[in-house]
Amino acid sequence: MNRRLRLLFLLLGLVSAGRAQQFPGSTQPGGFPGGFGGRQTMPTSTTGRPGTGNGIIDDSTKVIYGPKSTRYVLEDDIFNNRKKLYTMDTTMDNVHRYTYVQRSQNLYQDLGALGTPIRPVFVQEPTQLGAQSGYYVFDPYAYQTMGVKYFNTKSPFTDMYVALGGNNQNILRFDMAQNINPRWNIGFNVQRFTSQKQFGTSGTNDSYKLLAQNWAFLLHTNYTSKNEKYTLLAHFNNMNHSLDEQGGVLPGETGSGVPIIYNYTGDSRLRSGSSSQQGPHGWEIRNDYHVYHQYVLDKGFQLYHRFDYKSHRNFYQDDTLRLNQSIIPITSTVPLPFYPTITGDTSRIFQLARFRLLENQVGIKGVAQFKGSSFNYRTYLRIRNYRQYTRYNETRNSFNEYATPRLETFLGGWMGYYFPDSLSQVTAELEYQVGGGYRLQGQLDSKLLTAGYSSMFVNPTLLQERFQSPLFFWRNNFSLRGYNHAFGKLNLRYKNIRLEPMLDYYLLSNYIFFDEKAAPRQIDGSFSVLRTGLGYHFQVGKFLLAGQGYYTVQSRTDVLRTPPFFINTRLQYEFLYAKVLYIQAGIDLHYKSSYYADAYMPVTQQFYLQNRQAVEGAVLADVYANLRVNRTRLFVKLTHANQGVFQPGYFVAPDFLQMRRGFAFGVDWYLFD
Repeated sequence: MNRRLRLLFLLLGLVSAGRAQQFPGSTQPGGFPGGFGGRQTMPTSTTGRPGTGNGIIDDSTKVIYGPKSTRYVLEDDIFNNRKKLYTMDTTMDNVHRYTYVQRSQNLYQDLGALGTPIRPVFVQEPTQLGAQSGYYVFDPYAYQTMGVKYFNTKSPFTDMYVALGGNNQNILRFDMAQNINPRWNIGFNVQRFTSQKQFGTSGTNDSYKLLAQNWAFLLHTNYTSKNEKYTLLAHFNNMNHSLDEQGGVLPGETGSGVPIIYNYTGDSRLRSGSSSQQGPHGWEIRNDYHVYHQYVLDKGFQLYHRFDYKSHRNFYQDDTLRLNQSIIPITSTVPLPFYPTITGDTSRIFQLARFRLLENQVGIKGVAQFKGSSFNYRTYLRIRNYRQYTRYNETRNSFNEYATPRLETFLGGWMGYYFPDSLSQVTAELEYQVGGGYRLQGQLDSKLLTAGYSSMFVNPTLLQERFQSPLFFWRNNFSLRGYNHAFGKLNLRYKNIRLEPMLDYYLLSNYIFFDEKAAPRQIDGSFSVLRTGLGYHFQVGKFLLAGQGYYTVQSRTDVLRTPPFFINTRLQYEFLYAKVLYIQAGIDLHYKSSYYADAYMPVTQQFYLQNRQAVEGAVLADVYANLRVNRTRLFVKLTHANQGVFQPGYFVAPDFLQMRRGFAFGVDWYLFD
C-alpha cells in the first residue's frame, strides 16, 4: 500500500514540476471503448498472449497474483443478473490509441487537440428519457457511471499509465484497488491530462500556453454479504475540466503576400488582447454520487434501489468581447466576427449554469431457469427531481439569473429470454414518462446475427428550451423529439476471414438542431438517415488487416451534416523478439470524406451548422509499435506521419486543424502484489 502511494505522489509531483509535462489518465467514455488498450469490435491480437500472473516466492512455492486473481464486475451485469467476471486485459491490442478520439475508433471528433470539445460524428439517440441539461461536449472526459469497475482482488492491484503525446498532449492515470476482506473492496482512480496551444501563443514562455487541463477522481467500493443475498456498489465521481477557448486559427500570408491556408502558428480568432491576461475560457466541474444495491429474497424475486445525485457547473467568460467581435484577418480588410450581434453589454460576457439532479429508481427483478434456458424480468419506478440555475451578466458588473426546476416520474419494465445454447438471447424494454414521452426497444443477439429496434420520444434539453445572455436569448416551447432506429449486423467467419456487414436506419421526427446563427430550431415532420457498414478482419500468420467502413445517405442535409464515407484501416505485423518481447508494428489509416461539419460556439457549448468551410477529405496515417514484456505494455507512435506528403494539413472542424506530426510514447504498468 505505502509503495503504491509513494509512486502516486511521485507521478503527481512530476505533473506539478513542469507544466509542459502534465499527464492525464483514462476514462470509460460511454458509447465507445474506454480505458487504455480497449478492444475494437474485432480483436486484433495475432500472437500476443496474456500474462500468466505467476509470482515465485521460493523454489517450491508459487502464488498466483495476476490477471486471474484480480477480477472485476460491472453494474450492468449485476443489474441484469448476469454472473460475469472480467479479468484485466494484458494484450497489446489498441495500446497505441491513447487519445479519446482514437479510442472511439474515430466515431467522435474533437477540435484537433486533446481536451477540446468533442462530439459524435454520426447521429445518436438520447441515452435516457427525461430532460437533460444540454451541456455534453466534455462528457467523454469524465469517468462514466456504467463503466466503473468494481474489483475483487486477492492482492493489492495497481495500474499506472503515462502517455507523453506528440505536440505536448500528455496523460497520467493511476488506478488502485484492494480488498479489505473477502467480501469488501475499495479503490480509486485518478486522471490528469493537459494539452498546449498550437497556435495563438507567444511561445514556451507564455503564461497561458496551456489549452486544456483535466483532473478527475473516482472513489469506488463494493460489498457482498456472507450469504450473497445483499450487494452494494457505490462510487463518487469528480471532474474538473478547463479550456482556453481560441475559436480557431486565422489565415495568414507569407512575406510575398501568398495566403497561408493551413496556418499552424497563426493567431487565434479569440484572444485576450494582452499576454498577461487570460483570454476567453470555459470550465466544467462535476460531482456525482451513485449507489446501487439489491437484496435477493429468492432468485425469482429481488429488490433493488439505484440512487444518483449530480451537481454540474458549466462556465464561460470573455472579458474582451468587443475585441473578439471585430478581429480583422491579415489577409482581409473586412472584420471577421466570431460572436453574433451583441444585444447587451459589449465589453464582457459571463455565463454560469448549475445543474443539480436527485434521482431514485426502485424496482423488483428476478430470474428463472427451465431446461437450460432462463427468463429474466424487471419492473421499476424512477423519479427525477432536478433544477437548472443560470446566471449571466447584463452589464459588466451587474447580473441576472433564472431557474428551471422540475419533477419527472417514469414507469418501466424489462424482459429477457436466454436460449439453452447460452449464445442467443432476446430482450425487450418499455419505459413511460408520466405526462411525457416513452422508450421502447427490443434486441436479438445470436452467434450469427445481432438485430434490434428502438423507438423513443424524449424532451428537448433544458438549454434548447431556454437561454439568456448578452449574445443569445431564446425561450422555446419545443415538441418531443422522436427517434426510431432499426439496426442489424451479421457475424460471418470463413477460415481466417471475419466480416461484419451492418445496417442502421434512423427516422428522426421533430428534430432539434442549432442553425447558422447558433440558435436552436425545431423542424416539423420527419426525415431518414441510412448508414451501411462493413467490419473486416483478415489474418494470415502474423500479418493482420482489419478495420471498418461506413457509407451514409440521408434525406435532409440542411439540418444534419454527416460525412458520406468513413473508413478505418489497420495494417499490422506481430512478432516475438528475444523470446520475451512481443511487438506489434503497423499503421493506422483513417479517412472521412469532405463535408461541412458543425462549428463550435463556446458561449453555449454547442455545435451548430455552418456553410462557409468544408473540412476533412484527407487521409490520416499513424505509424506505431506496441510492445509487451510480461505484463508491462508500451507503445511508440508517429502521429500524422503523412503530413506534408500531399498537402501541409487539413481541417477537422471549421477553423481547427488536424494536429501536426508528432512523436508519442506511453507505458501501462500492472502491479498485482
